[in-house]
Amino acid sequence: MERQAIDYPALARRIKRWGQELGFGAVGISDTDLSEAEQYLRAWLDKGYHGEMDYMQRHGNKRTRPAELVPGTLRVVSVRMDYRPPAEDSDTVLQNPATAFISRYALGRDYHKLLRSRLKRLTQRIEEAVGEFGYRVFTDSAPVMEKAIAQKAGLGWIGKHSNLLSREAGSWFFLGEIYTDLPLPTDSPVTDHCGDCRDCLDICPTGAIVAPYQVDARRCISYLTIELHGPIPESLRPLMGNRIYGCDDCQLCCPWNRFARDTMEADFLPRHGLDTATLIELFAWDEATFLKKTEGSAIRRIGHERWLRNIAVALGNAGTAKARAALVARRDHPSLLVREHVAWALEQCPEGC
Repeated sequence: MERQAIDYPALARRIKRWGQELGFGAVGISDTDLSEAEQYLRAWLDKGYHGEMDYMQRHGNKRTRPAELVPGTLRVVSVRMDYRPPAEDSDTVLQNPATAFISRYALGRDYHKLLRSRLKRLTQRIEEAVGEFGYRVFTDSAPVMEKAIAQKAGLGWIGKHSNLLSREAGSWFFLGEIYTDLPLPTDSPVTDHCGDCRDCLDICPTGAIVAPYQVDARRCISYLTIELHGPIPESLRPLMGNRIYGCDDCQLCCPWNRFARDTMEADFLPRHGLDTATLIELFAWDEATFLKKTEGSAIRRIGHERWLRNIAVALGNAGTAKARAALVARRDHPSLLVREHVAWALEQCPEGC
C-alpha cells in the first residue's frame, strides 16, 4: 500500500484493538522527543545512583533519542501487560522470616520472550494491513527509556517510586515497545496522580527512594539482590529481611494498586512453589538443581553463587537454630562471596539461638 494512501488515524485505532486482542492491557503511541527524560537521566547518572549498572550510560544518547538507536524512527508504539500472579499473599510471606520472598514478576517464566512474541505478532498484523514498514521490537532488551515513552504514550505516569502507574491498572505490569517509521497520530501524556501521598517513600526498607521520583539504586533491594555482583553492604543486610530476589514493597503499599488485576497469562503463574518456598529449602539447591528449577526464569540471570549470597543474608536475618544449621552446611563453600555472607549470617544467629 502506498504510504500516502494509509489512513493513519484509523490504523492507530486498529493497532490498539489488535494489541488488546493479543493480551496487552493497553496500547499507546508517542513521538520520539524524550528531551525531558534525557535531562532527568543525566542528573541521575551524575549522582551515581545507577551504582554498577554501567549499561545505563554506555550507549550515549541512544537511550533517550530513539532515532539514533533505530534510524528512521518516527513513533513508538508502547504496550503494557499485567503480570501480577494469583500467588501466596505477599504480606504473609514477608511476615514469615522462614519463607523466601521473591518479587512477584519473577515467580513465573521470564517475560521477555512472551512480550517479544506478542509484539512481533502485532507487527505482522500491521504489515498485513499496510505492507512492509520499518520497525524494531523491544522488551527491556536495549537502551530504551520505556517508562518515559509509556508516559508520553498515555499509558500512565511515573510515580514517586519511579515505576509507571495507571489509574486503571496500578503498576503490576510489564512494558514493551515497537519503534516504527509510520507517522501515526500520538496520544496525550497522562498527568501525575500521586498527590501528597508518600507511602512508597516511607515503606522502602532501605530508604532507597531518597526523594519523590528519586531512587538511589545502590540502596534498593532489587539492585542489591539482582544487579550487584559483589558483596552486599553490611549496613544494608539487616534491612533486607527475607527478600532474596527483588522487592515489591513500594508497589504493595501503593493505593493505586487496588485497581490492579491478576494476570491472565499462564506463563506468569508461580512455578516450583516459589511463592511459598522456605529459605532453607532454596538454600539447599545445588547448582544443577538451581539451573533446572530456574530454566526459563528471570532468576537464572543472577547465577547460583549470588542466589546463595542472597539467601544467606535472609537466613541470618531469620536468626533461628534451623537457619544456623543450614548456614553451617555452606560454611566451606568454594565461593569466597558465599563464604563471606554465610560467615556474616552465622554471626547474626550464634550457637544456642
